[in-house]
Parts: sequence; structure tokens; C-alpha cells
Amino acid sequence: MKSVQNTHNGAAFDDLHNALLMIVGTFNRPQRDELLIKESNIQLDRALFPLLIQIGRFGPIGVVELAERAGRDYTTVSRQVAKLEELGLAQRQKNAKDKRVNEAVITAAGKAMTDKIDAARAQIYQNLFASWPDEERAELARLLQKFVGDFIAIDKSKTAD
Repeated sequence: MKSVQNTHNGAAFDDLHNALLMIVGTFNRPQRDELLIKESNIQLDRALFPLLIQIGRFGPIGVVELAERAGRDYTTVSRQVAKLEELGLAQRQKNAKDKRVNEAVITAAGKAMTDKIDAARAQIYQNLFASWPDEERAELARLLQKFVGDFIAIDKSKTAD
């Protein structure tokens, strides 16, 4: 009986993993960023788009952490943050606790831009979830947050060893 259960769990985990890969792939498509840029009616290089979003959501954020989140090389992200700074959308500062750490923070102009992006994203999600009952949307959000929280906790426990 145990091997049947393990086989069932293995298939379920494969299905879950495949769904997660599809989600990540969908969100990482350049066309998704281009659509949000267009729908937001903003002017921004597509390469800078995910960095501005991350800085807006998680800033102040260390440039190294930003690079890790974006899956890009630190030096590339550092140059791209400098470009966001030139555009007046973000600025770099030293971390208050560790002056060796450079952080990126969003500016008022950057916040205004991410507000437009958020409004466009909300419209897309409203259309996407139009046929979903409120309870299902809330349950999806709850389960995704639980999953991410547990995943982060596992990562932290593994790196702490």
C-alpha cells in the first residue's frame, strides 16, 4: 500500500511542479512585460521593468539580492540600477546597518510608474479572474502565500546549516 501512496504522491508532486514551471514560464515571458508596459502607457526599457517592480515591492533592497531575485549577474543588475537612477526612477544608497551593502530604493517618479503598472496588472487580473468566485481567488492567494513561505523557510534552514 505504501508504494501505491508514494506513486500517487510522486505523480501529484510532478503535476504540481509542472504547474509551477508553467506559472514561472508565463510570468518570465518578455511578452508579459511588454504587455504591461503597453497597457500602463509608460516608456521603460523591458530589461529594466522587472527590476523597477522588485525595487518598488521589496525596496530598499540590496543590489545582490535584487540580482538573485532577477536571476541575473550582480554586475549587470548594478548597471541596470544605475540606468534606473539616471531615469530618476530609483536611487542607490548605503544600507543603514552595513555601509558595504548598496541598496536600491524607488523614487517618487518610480512609484508613480509602478502605480500605473499595478493598475494595468489589476485590470488584467480582473479579466483573468472574472469567472472565479471570490472564495477561490482568496484560497489561491492563501495557498500560494503558504507555499512560498514554507519554501523560503526550507531554503533558510538549508543555508543556515
